[in-house]
Amino acid sequence: MNYEFIIAESAFQPHIALIRLNRPKELNALNLQLMQEIKHALLTFDQDDNVRCIIITGNERAFAAGADIKQMESKTAIDMLKIDQFETWDQIRKTKKPIIAAVSGFCLGGGCELAMTCDMIVASETAKFGQPEIKLAIMPGAGGTQRLSKAVGKALAMEMVLTGKFISAEEAMDAGLINRVVPEELYLDEAIKLANEIAVQSPVAVRLAKESVLKAFDSGLQEGLHFERKNFYMCFASEDQKEGMNAFVEKRKPNFTGK
Repeated sequence: MNYEFIIAESAFQPHIALIRLNRPKELNALNLQLMQEIKHALLTFDQDDNVRCIIITGNERAFAAGADIKQMESKTAIDMLKIDQFETWDQIRKTKKPIIAAVSGFCLGGGCELAMTCDMIVASETAKFGQPEIKLAIMPGAGGTQRLSKAVGKALAMEMVLTGKFISAEEAMDAGLINRVVPEELYLDEAIKLANEIAVQSPVAVRLAKESVLKAFDSGLQEGLHFERKNFYMCFASEDQKEGMNAFVEKRKPNFTGK
């Protein structure tokens, strides 16, 4: 598929795919077509056995500065309901392979929600995170009130959502929103480094482990523990588990095949 608003590379690095948001004049504002293109690329990468980790990024100036307001300003509540724009966001959450957001510059509104929908976030020192929808007399609608609250806690989430306050990359790191902060020129390299650390692991175990961590994020303790144990037992049905443990006993590097 030829994309208009993203650049997608399935072999950006060995076993690593890249999705780059590509609306630089609009600071990568998320319109409906761009989100559909992300959905299509993620579905394609999820079905590609050669891809083991996915990176979503923008450019140095902006990961994404928010949703495309021009597409929404004249819409009614019924119009928005019929559009069902959040269906594409659900697909991001359903992606089985790990997704890393590599963030620099503005990461606001829908952009912040997109980053939080990913599994990990690597940010440059210039990154700014925020949910400023309140300034437009609306509120976050793609998980901003829910994921932000779980990531940083009620007090900070409430302040950000009700005032539109931005936080710096360092503040986001301290609050537990992101994984690490690096100089601007290194943010994508650092995301690639993290992706490589994941890509050498067993794809089967990574998939099951990711599902289990998300279950903890989305459910209560007992339900999460039950889900974790089921996936733990499932690991022992894979050839990778036998290879990993044999390699450990034989003091050699494992060769995981995803089977």
